[in-house]
Amino acid sequence: MKVYGIKSCDKVRAAMKALTSAGRAPELVDIREQPLQISDLEAFHSAFGDRLVNRQSTTWRQLSEAERGDDPVALIAAHPALMKRPVIVDGARMSIGWDAAAQADWL
Repeated sequence: MKVYGIKSCDKVRAAMKALTSAGRAPELVDIREQPLQISDLEAFHSAFGDRLVNRQSTTWRQLSEAERGDDPVALIAAHPALMKRPVIVDGARMSIGWDAAAQADWL
């Protein structure tokens, strides 16, 4: 099981703690320290569509209108903090975010 996110993100930390407490062995992939491959970003975008871009982030608000219209995969490759976090992958199973639905699915 891999948890893609940023180690300082509250949602990522909460997911890691809960998954570990539930007896799972999640591996954190900090997307700032280990940039994602374009193929991984494309797979995430294929699975989650526009939900992959966190439009509530400070990074999003700092982008120009022209940049906001760019390809989501290219945007996240250039600005990893734009990715909604965490993306949890276990085999073929994937989820995005750490809301009640994701918690029910993984715990």
